[in-house]
Amino acid sequence: MLTFFKRAFAALGLATFSIGAASAPAPQPVAHPALWEVSDPDTTIYLFGTIHLLPNGYQWESPKIEQAVQKSDQLYVETIVDPEHPQGIIAALNSMGYATGLPPLADRIAPAKRPLLEAAIAKTGIPRPVWDRMKTWTAAFILLGVQYNGLGLAGQNGPELTLRHEFAAAGKPVGQLETNAEQLGLFNALRASAQRSLLEGAIETPQAMGKEFNQMLGAWAKGDVQGIATTFNQDLADTPELMNALLKQRNASWKGWIERRLATPGTVLLAVGAGHLAGSDSVVSMLQKDGYRVRRLQ
Repeated sequence: MLTFFKRAFAALGLATFSIGAASAPAPQPVAHPALWEVSDPDTTIYLFGTIHLLPNGYQWESPKIEQAVQKSDQLYVETIVDPEHPQGIIAALNSMGYATGLPPLADRIAPAKRPLLEAAIAKTGIPRPVWDRMKTWTAAFILLGVQYNGLGLAGQNGPELTLRHEFAAAGKPVGQLETNAEQLGLFNALRASAQRSLLEGAIETPQAMGKEFNQMLGAWAKGDVQGIATTFNQDLADTPELMNALLKQRNASWKGWIERRLATPGTVLLAVGAGHLAGSDSVVSMLQKDGYRVRRLQ
């Protein structure tokens, strides 16, 4: 489940806190992430599987994706977070991410992990007493964002923000499938034991985190849908409640959104985490099972 949490942070769109600046790595090869199209006679919806965090300079805008952007009248993403004006996500976090009467944060994890926790907290600049008022999942999210930022990864470099800027510059509307509060609520509903596991996973060494992220990035960059699906299936094999809450229910909801949107003429680009478009329970598979023709473009 720990690996899933980290990859969900990057590929399921549950990555709202890694919004700081990142250092510039060496230039990257051009990626070719997966892109699909579902359509009827008067409506086209492009399905683009994204990864939320990328290094600076990572190239992913292929001719096929650029063509989909140009043809689309509107963009939809999972949720909208503005790094320059994060008031919305901060308000959602403040409303559900803190509580009184909680045990000290260090007491919520295994004693052997506590030095790692304190070292991770020291990097944030957030006063130490504030952490003890955080729910465990809140601390995990903030610390994981700081850890990924230390690896040179940031949401500003991800496809969603780039696409939002492109559509806004062209005067095209941008919408969201879920609010910030709805996304954070997924983790707020987790049991205490699951939240504790998330926190312990969020303070692992940079070497371990970097290795896991690079595996995910490699599959995404190649458009290796089976590779993404296999990773997520393995991570969720023993956690059916997370599989249901984070994947199956949301995928079914988004599949319904696509069906309803097909009733309105026009062309839309739907950019959601790559994990939602891979595997037997993916949005793509659900559409195909219901008789829709989903064509792979890239």
